[in-house]
Amino acid sequence: MQINLSLIGMEKGRQYETIITTKNDDGTYHAAPMGVLCSGSDIIINRIFKGSHTLENILKQKEFYVNITNSPQLFTYSMIGDLDDDYFADNNTLRDADAYFKCEVISFKNAVKQSDPVKKKGEAIVFKSKVVELVIKKETEAFNRGFGYVIESLISFLRFDLVDSEEKEFYTKRFKEAYRVVNKVGTRQDIEAMRKIKKELKNKGCDL
Repeated sequence: MQINLSLIGMEKGRQYETIITTKNDDGTYHAAPMGVLCSGSDIIINRIFKGSHTLENILKQKEFYVNITNSPQLFTYSMIGDLDDDYFADNNTLRDADAYFKCEVISFKNAVKQSDPVKKKGEAIVFKSKVVELVIKKETEAFNRGFGYVIESLISFLRFDLVDSEEKEFYTKRFKEAYRVVNKVGTRQDIEAMRKIKKELKNKGCDL
């Protein structure tokens, strides 16, 4: 099968939420939720903060797996603690992933993003990797969190006329953050939807 990330709904220039799996030095498995930027039909980019096990493993092995799933449990369990071996297949992918692809590192460089909202001046390494294997177990699409922000923004839109001025300020701040995130990681459809919501909120007197 020709490797093309669009087969799992990944669009060039957009970021998707995935679970990356690697192997530790002792041979045990490691999983971590991580955003992946699609940079082409078979190219991805990751920015990983220094200090993580995932970063250490990728630097040593120069390869890793990206697992595609919409399971809240898998994202949660892999974030708050190591997944048991039962969650992993023999090839170091997640058994219950809808799809996965194997990546080999092409290049990497140190990066410090001054304006990062999560970690100011946080030291990270940016990896550019080539997808060398793509396995689709069932029809699926990589999760882009922009859609979730669109839904939350629609809820804020519906409530805007029903709340007092203090609550209006709360919903305004929440929408501004959602708008920022969607413009950074969302799909074209997500961005278009947020622009429409913004226009309508401004018509309601929302200070944007």
